[in-house]
Amino acid sequence: MPYFVYRISPPRQLEHLDTVDQYQRAREIVRERRQSEPRETGVEYRLIFARQQGEAERLLSTPRDTRVIGED
Repeated sequence: MPYFVYRISPPRQLEHLDTVDQYQRAREIVRERRQSEPRETGVEYRLIFARQQGEAERLLSTPRDTRVIGED
């Protein structure tokens, strides 16, 4: 299964940048993009492991639950 690299700009607008078979190369692409993007823009770069591009976009667009560490 390939790794998909995405640019996510507010408000959760996904832009597919690349599809890579190797994790190391996908990680390099994301790191390079993050370093070149000013933080003030609110843009995120993410990589995701999925069977196909549609599944990757669905996973990235679904809001994640906040993590609860420990018990109350």
